[in-house]
Amino acid sequence: MERKDKGPEPTEPAGSGPPEPARAPGRGTSRFDKPAHPAPPPTPTSAPTSPPTPTSAPTPPPAPRQPFAFSEADAEKQRGVRRMKATATGLLLFVALVYVLAKWAQHSGLGGWAGYVAAAAEAGMVGAMADWFAVTALFKHPLGIPIPHTAIIPTKKDQLGVSLADFVGENFLSEDVIRARLAPLDLGGRLGAWLADPAHADRVTEELATALRGALTILRDSDVQAVVGEAITRRAESAEIAPGLGKALDKVVADGAHHRAVDLICTRAHDWLVEHGDSVMDAVQGGAPGWTPRFVDRKIGDRVYRELLRFVTEIRDMPTHPARGAIDRFLADFATDLQSDSETRARTERLKSDILNRPEVQDVIASAWSAVRAMIIAAADDDRSELRLRVRASLISLGTRLATDGRLQRKLEGWVEGAAVYVITTYRSEITSLITDTVAGWDATHTSRKIEAHIGRDLQFIRINGTVVGALVGLLIYTISKAFGA
Repeated sequence: MERKDKGPEPTEPAGSGPPEPARAPGRGTSRFDKPAHPAPPPTPTSAPTSPPTPTSAPTPPPAPRQPFAFSEADAEKQRGVRRMKATATGLLLFVALVYVLAKWAQHSGLGGWAGYVAAAAEAGMVGAMADWFAVTALFKHPLGIPIPHTAIIPTKKDQLGVSLADFVGENFLSEDVIRARLAPLDLGGRLGAWLADPAHADRVTEELATALRGALTILRDSDVQAVVGEAITRRAESAEIAPGLGKALDKVVADGAHHRAVDLICTRAHDWLVEHGDSVMDAVQGGAPGWTPRFVDRKIGDRVYRELLRFVTEIRDMPTHPARGAIDRFLADFATDLQSDSETRARTERLKSDILNRPEVQDVIASAWSAVRAMIIAAADDDRSELRLRVRASLISLGTRLATDGRLQRKLEGWVEGAAVYVITTYRSEITSLITDTVAGWDATHTSRKIEAHIGRDLQFIRINGTVVGALVGLLIYTISKAFGA
Protein backbone atom coordinates (compact mmCIF):
# COMPACT_ATOMS: atom_id res chain seq x y z
CA MET A 1 0.00 0.00 0.00
CA GLU A 2 2.88 2.36 0.79
CA ARG A 3 4.39 1.83 -2.62
CA LYS A 4 1.09 2.52 -4.37
CA ASP A 5 0.65 5.83 -2.55
CA LYS A 6 4.21 7.00 -3.28
CA GLY A 7 4.55 5.62 -6.77
CA PRO A 8 5.03 8.10 -9.60
CA GLU A 9 1.89 9.13 -11.40
CA PRO A 10 2.02 8.72 -15.19
CA THR A 11 1.97 12.12 -16.81
CA GLU A 12 0.92 13.14 -20.26
CA PRO A 13 2.73 15.48 -22.64
CA ALA A 14 1.00 18.76 -23.25
CA GLY A 15 -1.17 18.84 -26.32
CA SER A 16 -1.57 15.09 -26.57
CA GLY A 17 -5.27 15.12 -25.74
CA PRO A 18 -7.07 12.92 -23.23
CA PRO A 19 -5.26 9.90 -21.85
CA GLU A 20 -5.54 6.67 -23.83
CA PRO A 21 -7.70 4.05 -22.11
CA ALA A 22 -5.77 1.37 -20.30
CA ARG A 23 -5.22 -1.76 -22.36
CA ALA A 24 -6.08 -5.21 -21.15
CA PRO A 25 -3.27 -7.19 -19.50
CA GLY A 26 -1.48 -9.59 -21.72
CA ARG A 27 -1.21 -7.18 -24.67
CA GLY A 28 2.27 -5.83 -24.06
CA THR A 29 1.43 -3.47 -21.16
CA SER A 30 1.97 -3.72 -17.45
CA ARG A 31 -0.53 -3.09 -14.71
CA PHE A 32 1.20 0.24 -13.98
CA ASP A 33 0.29 1.66 -17.41
CA LYS A 34 -3.09 2.79 -16.10
CA PRO A 35 -2.88 5.89 -13.85
CA ALA A 36 -4.03 5.43 -10.28
CA HIS A 37 -5.91 8.76 -10.40
CA PRO A 38 -7.27 10.89 -13.24
CA ALA A 39 -4.81 13.42 -14.62
CA PRO A 40 -5.41 16.96 -13.23
CA PRO A 41 -6.88 19.50 -15.65
CA PRO A 42 -4.36 21.86 -17.28
CA THR A 43 -3.68 25.15 -15.53
CA PRO A 44 -4.57 28.43 -17.22
CA THR A 45 -0.89 29.10 -17.84
CA SER A 46 -0.33 25.91 -19.76
CA ALA A 47 0.12 25.99 -23.48
CA PRO A 48 -2.99 25.54 -25.59
CA THR A 49 -3.61 21.98 -26.51
CA SER A 50 -3.75 20.82 -30.07
CA PRO A 51 -6.51 18.54 -31.36
CA PRO A 52 -5.96 14.89 -30.56
CA THR A 53 -4.01 13.04 -33.15
CA PRO A 54 -6.27 10.41 -34.70
CA THR A 55 -5.03 6.93 -33.96
CA SER A 56 -6.18 3.61 -35.21
CA ALA A 57 -8.48 1.66 -32.95
CA PRO A 58 -6.70 -1.08 -30.99
CA THR A 59 -7.18 -4.56 -32.35
CA PRO A 60 -9.76 -6.33 -30.19
CA PRO A 61 -8.51 -9.41 -28.38
CA PRO A 62 -9.67 -12.78 -29.64
CA ALA A 63 -13.03 -13.84 -28.29
CA PRO A 64 -12.72 -16.18 -25.33
CA ARG A 65 -13.85 -19.73 -25.70
CA GLN A 66 -17.43 -20.15 -24.70
CA PRO A 67 -17.93 -22.59 -21.82
CA PHE A 68 -20.81 -24.94 -21.34
CA ALA A 69 -23.84 -23.68 -19.51
CA PHE A 70 -23.60 -25.23 -16.04
CA SER A 71 -27.24 -26.03 -15.34
CA GLU A 72 -28.98 -26.81 -12.07
CA ALA A 73 -28.99 -30.49 -13.05
CA ASP A 74 -25.21 -30.32 -13.47
CA ALA A 75 -24.88 -28.70 -10.06
CA GLU A 76 -26.94 -31.49 -8.51
CA LYS A 77 -24.75 -34.10 -10.19
CA GLN A 78 -21.66 -32.31 -8.92
CA ARG A 79 -23.02 -32.49 -5.38
CA GLY A 80 -23.48 -36.22 -5.87
CA VAL A 81 -19.85 -36.47 -7.00
CA ARG A 82 -18.73 -34.70 -3.82
CA ARG A 83 -20.70 -37.14 -1.69
CA MET A 84 -19.13 -40.12 -3.43
CA LYS A 85 -15.67 -38.55 -3.09
CA ALA A 86 -16.28 -38.22 0.63
CA THR A 87 -17.39 -41.86 0.79
CA ALA A 88 -14.33 -43.12 -1.10
CA THR A 89 -11.99 -40.95 0.99
CA GLY A 90 -13.72 -42.10 4.19
CA LEU A 91 -13.14 -45.72 3.17
CA LEU A 92 -9.45 -44.93 2.59
CA LEU A 93 -9.19 -43.39 6.06
CA PHE A 94 -11.01 -46.38 7.52
CA VAL A 95 -8.57 -48.94 6.08
CA ALA A 96 -5.69 -46.71 7.19
CA LEU A 97 -7.06 -46.77 10.73
CA VAL A 98 -7.53 -50.54 10.50
CA TYR A 99 -3.93 -50.89 9.32
CA VAL A 100 -2.64 -48.87 12.29
CA LEU A 101 -4.71 -50.87 14.78
CA ALA A 102 -3.76 -54.19 13.18
CA LYS A 103 -0.06 -53.32 13.31
CA TRP A 104 -0.41 -52.34 16.98
CA ALA A 105 -2.18 -55.62 17.69
CA GLN A 106 0.49 -57.55 15.78
CA HIS A 107 3.33 -55.92 17.73
CA SER A 108 1.43 -56.43 20.96
CA GLY A 109 1.23 -60.16 20.30
CA LEU A 110 -2.55 -60.31 20.33
CA GLY A 111 -2.64 -63.11 17.77
CA GLY A 112 -1.80 -64.17 14.22
CA TRP A 113 -5.03 -62.69 12.87
CA ALA A 114 -3.53 -59.21 13.16
CA GLY A 115 -1.06 -59.96 10.36
CA TYR A 116 -3.84 -60.93 7.99
CA VAL A 117 -5.83 -57.81 8.80
CA ALA A 118 -2.75 -55.59 8.47
CA ALA A 119 -1.87 -57.10 5.07
CA ALA A 120 -5.42 -56.62 3.80
CA ALA A 121 -5.59 -53.05 5.09
CA GLU A 122 -2.17 -52.20 3.66
CA ALA A 123 -3.08 -53.52 0.20
CA GLY A 124 -6.43 -51.72 0.43
CA MET A 125 -4.63 -48.42 1.07
CA VAL A 126 -2.35 -49.04 -1.91
CA GLY A 127 -5.30 -49.82 -4.17
CA ALA A 128 -7.24 -46.81 -2.91
CA MET A 129 -4.32 -44.42 -3.45
CA ALA A 130 -3.55 -45.84 -6.91
CA ASP A 131 -7.14 -45.48 -8.05
CA TRP A 132 -7.41 -42.00 -6.49
CA PHE A 133 -4.37 -40.98 -8.51
CA ALA A 134 -5.82 -42.50 -11.71
CA VAL A 135 -9.23 -40.86 -11.30
CA THR A 136 -7.83 -37.49 -10.28
CA ALA A 137 -5.32 -37.49 -13.14
CA LEU A 138 -8.18 -37.48 -15.62
CA PHE A 139 -9.31 -33.99 -14.59
CA LYS A 140 -6.36 -32.24 -12.91
CA HIS A 141 -2.84 -32.63 -11.57
CA PRO A 142 -2.92 -34.70 -8.35
CA LEU A 143 -1.99 -32.49 -5.37
CA GLY A 144 -1.33 -29.71 -7.90
CA ILE A 145 1.95 -31.35 -8.96
CA PRO A 146 2.38 -31.19 -12.79
CA ILE A 147 3.21 -34.87 -13.18
CA PRO A 148 3.47 -35.92 -16.85
CA HIS A 149 0.37 -37.52 -18.36
CA THR A 150 -1.98 -36.08 -15.77
CA ALA A 151 -4.87 -33.58 -16.20
CA ILE A 152 -5.64 -35.55 -19.34
CA ILE A 153 -9.01 -34.01 -20.21
CA PRO A 154 -7.96 -30.33 -19.90
CA THR A 155 -4.63 -30.79 -21.68
CA LYS A 156 -5.70 -33.34 -24.29
CA LYS A 157 -9.16 -31.92 -24.96
CA ASP A 158 -8.50 -31.06 -28.60
CA GLN A 159 -6.83 -34.42 -29.28
CA LEU A 160 -9.80 -36.14 -27.65
CA GLY A 161 -12.08 -34.18 -29.97
CA VAL A 162 -10.11 -35.33 -33.01
CA SER A 163 -10.14 -38.94 -31.77
CA LEU A 164 -13.88 -38.75 -31.10
CA ALA A 165 -14.49 -37.34 -34.59
CA ASP A 166 -12.39 -40.11 -36.15
CA PHE A 167 -14.24 -42.72 -34.12
CA VAL A 168 -17.64 -41.38 -35.20
CA GLY A 169 -16.52 -41.15 -38.82
CA GLU A 170 -15.19 -44.70 -38.93
CA ASN A 171 -17.88 -46.44 -36.90
CA PHE A 172 -21.04 -44.43 -37.58
CA LEU A 173 -20.57 -42.48 -40.84
CA SER A 174 -19.59 -45.38 -43.06
CA GLU A 175 -21.48 -46.77 -46.04
CA ASP A 176 -21.76 -50.26 -44.55
CA VAL A 177 -23.17 -48.96 -41.27
CA ILE A 178 -25.74 -46.75 -43.01
CA ARG A 179 -26.93 -49.56 -45.27
CA ALA A 180 -27.09 -52.01 -42.37
CA ARG A 181 -29.13 -49.57 -40.28
CA LEU A 182 -31.56 -48.62 -43.06
CA ALA A 183 -32.17 -52.13 -44.42
CA PRO A 184 -34.42 -53.48 -41.60
CA LEU A 185 -36.40 -50.26 -41.08
CA ASP A 186 -39.02 -50.91 -43.81
CA LEU A 187 -39.12 -47.20 -44.61
CA GLY A 188 -41.38 -47.64 -47.62
CA GLY A 189 -44.08 -49.60 -45.83
CA ARG A 190 -44.04 -47.46 -42.72
CA LEU A 191 -44.10 -44.21 -44.68
CA GLY A 192 -46.91 -45.52 -46.87
CA ALA A 193 -49.05 -46.53 -43.89
CA TRP A 194 -48.40 -43.15 -42.30
CA LEU A 195 -49.29 -41.15 -45.42
CA ALA A 196 -52.39 -43.22 -46.12
CA ASP A 197 -53.94 -41.82 -42.94
CA PRO A 198 -55.98 -38.73 -43.99
CA ALA A 199 -55.00 -36.88 -40.81
CA HIS A 200 -51.32 -37.31 -41.63
CA ALA A 201 -51.92 -36.30 -45.25
CA ASP A 202 -53.63 -33.13 -44.00
CA ARG A 203 -50.65 -32.40 -41.78
CA VAL A 204 -48.15 -32.84 -44.61
CA THR A 205 -50.30 -30.71 -46.91
CA GLU A 206 -50.42 -27.94 -44.31
CA GLU A 207 -46.65 -28.08 -43.83
CA LEU A 208 -46.07 -27.95 -47.58
CA ALA A 209 -48.43 -24.98 -47.90
CA THR A 210 -46.61 -23.17 -45.10
CA ALA A 211 -43.23 -23.83 -46.69
CA LEU A 212 -44.54 -22.69 -50.07
CA ARG A 213 -45.95 -19.48 -48.63
CA GLY A 214 -42.70 -18.80 -46.82
CA ALA A 215 -40.60 -19.35 -49.92
CA LEU A 216 -42.81 -17.11 -52.06
CA THR A 217 -42.82 -14.42 -49.37
CA ILE A 218 -39.04 -14.37 -49.08
CA LEU A 219 -38.49 -14.12 -52.83
CA ARG A 220 -38.41 -10.58 -54.20
CA ASP A 221 -40.72 -10.07 -57.16
CA SER A 222 -38.18 -7.94 -59.02
CA ASP A 223 -35.51 -10.65 -58.82
CA VAL A 224 -37.86 -13.44 -59.88
CA GLN A 225 -39.33 -11.33 -62.68
CA ALA A 226 -35.86 -10.59 -64.00
CA VAL A 227 -34.86 -14.26 -63.88
CA VAL A 228 -38.12 -15.49 -65.41
CA GLY A 229 -38.08 -12.82 -68.10
CA GLU A 230 -34.49 -13.54 -69.03
CA ALA A 231 -35.08 -17.30 -69.05
CA ILE A 232 -38.17 -17.06 -71.24
CA THR A 233 -36.56 -14.59 -73.62
CA ARG A 234 -33.34 -16.59 -73.91
CA ARG A 235 -35.26 -19.82 -74.42
CA ALA A 236 -37.48 -18.28 -77.08
CA GLU A 237 -34.55 -16.68 -78.89
CA SER A 238 -32.50 -19.88 -78.89
CA ALA A 239 -35.32 -22.04 -80.26
CA GLU A 240 -36.22 -21.70 -83.96
CA ILE A 241 -39.99 -21.40 -84.18
CA ALA A 242 -40.50 -21.31 -87.96
CA PRO A 243 -40.46 -25.11 -88.55
CA GLY A 244 -42.80 -25.71 -85.64
CA LEU A 245 -45.16 -23.01 -86.82
CA GLY A 246 -45.06 -24.48 -90.32
CA LYS A 247 -45.97 -27.96 -89.09
CA ALA A 248 -48.75 -26.58 -86.91
CA LEU A 249 -50.15 -24.47 -89.77
CA ASP A 250 -49.92 -27.42 -92.15
CA LYS A 251 -51.93 -29.52 -89.70
CA VAL A 252 -54.51 -26.75 -89.28
CA VAL A 253 -54.98 -26.37 -93.05
CA ALA A 254 -55.17 -30.13 -93.59
CA ASP A 255 -57.89 -30.44 -90.94
CA GLY A 256 -59.77 -27.37 -92.21
CA ALA A 257 -59.62 -25.79 -88.78
CA HIS A 258 -58.83 -22.41 -90.35
CA HIS A 259 -62.26 -22.23 -92.00
CA ARG A 260 -63.83 -20.96 -88.81
CA ALA A 261 -61.31 -18.13 -88.69
CA VAL A 262 -62.10 -17.26 -92.34
CA ASP A 263 -65.83 -17.34 -91.53
CA LEU A 264 -65.30 -14.99 -88.62
CA ILE A 265 -63.22 -12.56 -90.67
CA CYS A 266 -65.75 -12.53 -93.52
CA THR A 267 -68.64 -11.97 -91.10
CA ARG A 268 -66.87 -9.10 -89.39
CA ALA A 269 -65.89 -7.59 -92.76
CA HIS A 270 -69.48 -7.82 -94.01
CA ASP A 271 -70.85 -6.20 -90.86
CA TRP A 272 -68.29 -3.42 -91.07
CA LEU A 273 -69.13 -2.71 -94.72
CA VAL A 274 -72.83 -2.56 -93.91
CA GLU A 275 -72.24 -0.09 -91.06
CA HIS A 276 -69.64 2.04 -92.87
CA GLY A 277 -70.87 2.14 -96.47
CA ASP A 278 -70.60 5.94 -96.58
CA SER A 279 -66.95 5.73 -95.56
CA VAL A 280 -66.21 3.36 -98.44
CA MET A 281 -67.96 5.58 -100.99
CA ASP A 282 -66.26 8.70 -99.63
CA ALA A 283 -62.89 6.98 -99.98
CA VAL A 284 -63.63 6.06 -103.61
CA GLN A 285 -64.86 9.54 -104.45
CA GLY A 286 -61.91 11.14 -102.71
CA GLY A 287 -59.53 9.24 -104.99
CA ALA A 288 -61.32 10.18 -108.22
CA PRO A 289 -59.79 12.77 -110.63
CA GLY A 290 -60.92 16.33 -110.13
CA TRP A 291 -62.17 16.75 -113.68
CA THR A 292 -64.87 13.99 -113.39
CA PRO A 293 -68.40 15.07 -112.53
CA ARG A 294 -69.50 14.40 -108.98
CA PHE A 295 -72.48 12.28 -110.00
CA VAL A 296 -70.05 10.03 -111.88
CA ASP A 297 -67.90 9.72 -108.76
CA ARG A 298 -70.96 8.82 -106.70
CA LYS A 299 -72.00 6.30 -109.31
CA ILE A 300 -68.58 4.68 -109.32
CA GLY A 301 -68.38 4.71 -105.50
CA ASP A 302 -71.77 3.12 -105.17
CA ARG A 303 -70.85 0.44 -107.72
CA VAL A 304 -67.55 -0.34 -105.99
CA TYR A 305 -69.25 -0.55 -102.60
CA ARG A 306 -71.99 -2.90 -103.85
CA GLU A 307 -69.47 -5.15 -105.63
CA LEU A 308 -67.25 -5.26 -102.57
CA LEU A 309 -70.21 -6.08 -100.34
CA ARG A 310 -71.37 -8.78 -102.75
CA PHE A 311 -67.88 -10.28 -102.91
CA VAL A 312 -67.56 -10.45 -99.13
CA THR A 313 -71.07 -11.86 -98.80
CA GLU A 314 -70.33 -14.60 -101.32
CA ILE A 315 -67.13 -15.56 -99.54
CA ARG A 316 -69.04 -15.67 -96.25
CA ASP A 317 -71.92 -17.75 -97.58
CA MET A 318 -70.15 -20.03 -100.11
CA PRO A 319 -67.73 -22.58 -98.62
CA THR A 320 -66.56 -23.43 -102.15
CA HIS A 321 -65.88 -19.85 -103.20
CA PRO A 322 -62.66 -19.50 -105.28
CA ALA A 323 -61.33 -16.93 -102.82
CA ARG A 324 -61.54 -19.48 -100.02
CA GLY A 325 -59.59 -21.93 -102.17
CA ALA A 326 -56.98 -19.23 -102.78
CA ILE A 327 -56.73 -18.69 -99.02
CA ASP A 328 -56.27 -22.43 -98.52
CA ARG A 329 -53.50 -22.57 -101.14
CA PHE A 330 -51.79 -19.51 -99.67
CA LEU A 331 -51.78 -20.96 -96.15
CA ALA A 332 -50.54 -24.34 -97.39
CA ASP A 333 -47.72 -22.70 -99.37
CA PHE A 334 -46.83 -20.53 -96.38
CA ALA A 335 -46.70 -23.60 -94.11
CA THR A 336 -44.33 -25.27 -96.56
CA ASP A 337 -42.12 -22.17 -96.78
CA LEU A 338 -41.93 -21.96 -92.99
CA GLN A 339 -40.49 -25.46 -92.92
CA SER A 340 -38.20 -25.43 -95.94
CA ASP A 341 -37.60 -21.92 -97.30
CA SER A 342 -34.53 -20.34 -95.65
CA GLU A 343 -35.59 -16.78 -96.42
CA THR A 344 -39.05 -17.25 -94.90
CA ARG A 345 -37.55 -18.89 -91.83
CA ALA A 346 -35.03 -16.08 -91.40
CA ARG A 347 -37.73 -13.42 -91.69
CA THR A 348 -39.84 -15.29 -89.15
CA GLU A 349 -36.93 -15.39 -86.68
CA ARG A 350 -36.29 -11.67 -87.13
CA LEU A 351 -39.95 -10.96 -86.50
CA LYS A 352 -39.83 -13.15 -83.39
CA SER A 353 -36.80 -11.25 -82.03
CA ASP A 354 -38.45 -7.91 -82.72
CA ILE A 355 -41.58 -8.98 -80.86
CA LEU A 356 -39.66 -10.40 -77.88
CA ASN A 357 -37.56 -7.26 -77.47
CA ARG A 358 -40.52 -4.91 -77.40
CA PRO A 359 -41.03 -3.34 -73.94
CA GLU A 360 -44.70 -4.29 -73.95
CA VAL A 361 -43.86 -7.98 -74.36
CA GLN A 362 -41.20 -7.83 -71.63
CA ASP A 363 -43.72 -6.19 -69.30
CA VAL A 364 -46.21 -8.97 -69.99
CA ILE A 365 -43.57 -11.63 -69.27
CA ALA A 366 -42.54 -9.90 -66.03
CA SER A 367 -46.11 -9.38 -64.84
CA ALA A 368 -46.87 -13.05 -65.40
CA TRP A 369 -44.85 -13.95 -62.28
CA SER A 370 -46.88 -11.60 -60.08
CA ALA A 371 -50.10 -13.21 -61.26
CA VAL A 372 -48.74 -16.72 -60.76
CA ARG A 373 -47.38 -15.85 -57.30
CA ALA A 374 -50.68 -14.37 -56.14
CA MET A 375 -52.56 -17.38 -57.48
CA ILE A 376 -50.25 -19.86 -55.72
CA ILE A 377 -50.39 -18.00 -52.37
CA ALA A 378 -54.18 -17.79 -52.53
CA ALA A 379 -54.39 -21.51 -53.27
CA ALA A 380 -51.97 -22.33 -50.44
CA ASP A 381 -54.02 -20.27 -47.95
CA ASP A 382 -57.34 -21.86 -48.91
CA ASP A 383 -57.96 -25.22 -47.24
CA ARG A 384 -60.46 -26.14 -49.95
CA SER A 385 -58.45 -24.91 -52.93
CA GLU A 386 -57.96 -27.22 -55.87
CA LEU A 387 -54.20 -27.17 -55.29
CA ARG A 388 -54.39 -28.36 -51.68
CA LEU A 389 -57.11 -30.90 -52.41
CA ARG A 390 -55.06 -32.38 -55.22
CA VAL A 391 -51.91 -32.48 -53.07
CA ARG A 392 -53.81 -34.16 -50.25
CA ALA A 393 -55.36 -36.72 -52.59
CA SER A 394 -51.97 -37.39 -54.18
CA LEU A 395 -50.37 -37.96 -50.78
CA ILE A 396 -53.08 -40.40 -49.71
CA SER A 397 -52.83 -42.22 -53.04
CA LEU A 398 -49.05 -42.38 -52.73
CA GLY A 399 -49.32 -43.68 -49.18
CA THR A 400 -51.79 -46.38 -50.20
CA ARG A 401 -49.54 -47.52 -53.03
CA LEU A 402 -46.46 -47.50 -50.81
CA ALA A 403 -48.23 -49.56 -48.17
CA THR A 404 -49.22 -52.29 -50.64
CA ASP A 405 -46.76 -52.17 -53.54
CA GLY A 406 -43.55 -53.97 -52.62
CA ARG A 407 -41.81 -52.89 -55.83
CA LEU A 408 -42.49 -49.22 -55.08
CA GLN A 409 -41.33 -49.72 -51.49
CA ARG A 410 -38.02 -51.15 -52.66
CA LYS A 411 -37.59 -48.33 -55.15
CA LEU A 412 -38.19 -45.68 -52.47
CA GLU A 413 -35.91 -47.42 -50.00
CA GLY A 414 -33.22 -47.58 -52.68
CA TRP A 415 -33.54 -43.83 -53.26
CA VAL A 416 -33.38 -43.06 -49.55
CA GLU A 417 -30.44 -45.39 -49.03
CA GLY A 418 -28.56 -43.95 -52.00
CA ALA A 419 -29.20 -40.38 -50.85
CA ALA A 420 -28.09 -41.16 -47.29
CA VAL A 421 -24.93 -42.91 -48.48
CA TYR A 422 -24.14 -40.04 -50.83
CA VAL A 423 -24.56 -37.42 -48.10
CA ILE A 424 -22.55 -39.41 -45.56
CA THR A 425 -19.68 -40.29 -47.90
CA THR A 426 -19.55 -36.85 -49.52
CA TYR A 427 -19.83 -34.72 -46.38
CA ARG A 428 -18.23 -37.03 -43.80
CA SER A 429 -15.30 -34.69 -43.22
CA GLU A 430 -17.64 -31.71 -42.72
CA ILE A 431 -19.74 -33.68 -40.23
CA THR A 432 -16.75 -34.90 -38.22
CA SER A 433 -15.16 -31.44 -38.33
CA LEU A 434 -18.26 -30.20 -36.51
CA ILE A 435 -17.25 -32.42 -33.58
CA THR A 436 -13.60 -31.37 -33.77
CA ASP A 437 -14.34 -27.64 -34.01
CA THR A 438 -16.97 -27.76 -31.29
CA VAL A 439 -14.69 -29.54 -28.82
CA ALA A 440 -11.82 -27.19 -29.71
CA GLY A 441 -14.05 -24.22 -28.86
CA TRP A 442 -14.84 -25.46 -25.36
CA ASP A 443 -13.14 -23.96 -22.33
CA ALA A 444 -10.76 -26.62 -20.97
CA THR A 445 -11.39 -26.06 -17.26
CA HIS A 446 -15.13 -25.80 -17.59
CA THR A 447 -15.21 -28.84 -19.87
CA SER A 448 -13.33 -30.85 -17.27
CA ARG A 449 -15.80 -29.81 -14.56
CA LYS A 450 -18.75 -30.62 -16.81
CA ILE A 451 -17.48 -34.09 -17.66
CA GLU A 452 -16.58 -34.80 -14.05
CA ALA A 453 -20.09 -33.81 -12.97
CA HIS A 454 -21.55 -36.37 -15.38
CA ILE A 455 -19.23 -39.34 -14.86
CA GLY A 456 -17.40 -38.48 -11.63
CA ARG A 457 -19.83 -40.40 -9.42
CA ASP A 458 -19.15 -43.64 -11.28
CA LEU A 459 -15.42 -42.95 -11.17
CA GLN A 460 -15.56 -42.75 -7.37
CA PHE A 461 -16.85 -46.31 -7.37
CA ILE A 462 -13.56 -47.22 -9.04
CA ARG A 463 -11.79 -45.88 -5.94
CA ILE A 464 -14.09 -47.86 -3.66
CA ASN A 465 -13.68 -51.01 -5.73
CA GLY A 466 -9.93 -50.48 -5.81
CA THR A 467 -9.87 -50.33 -2.02
CA VAL A 468 -11.93 -53.50 -1.63
CA VAL A 469 -10.16 -55.46 -4.39
CA GLY A 470 -6.75 -54.33 -3.14
CA ALA A 471 -7.57 -55.52 0.36
CA LEU A 472 -8.75 -58.90 -0.92
CA VAL A 473 -5.69 -59.33 -3.14
CA GLY A 474 -3.40 -58.33 -0.27
CA LEU A 475 -5.11 -60.80 2.03
CA LEU A 476 -4.77 -63.54 -0.61
CA ILE A 477 -1.08 -62.84 -1.17
CA TYR A 478 -0.38 -62.78 2.59
CA THR A 479 -2.28 -66.03 3.06
CA ILE A 480 -0.38 -67.79 0.26
CA SER A 481 2.90 -66.50 1.66
CA LYS A 482 2.06 -67.85 5.09
CA ALA A 483 0.97 -71.17 3.65
CA PHE A 484 4.28 -71.66 1.87
CA GLY A 485 6.26 -70.47 4.88
CA ALA A 486 7.51 -67.27 3.35
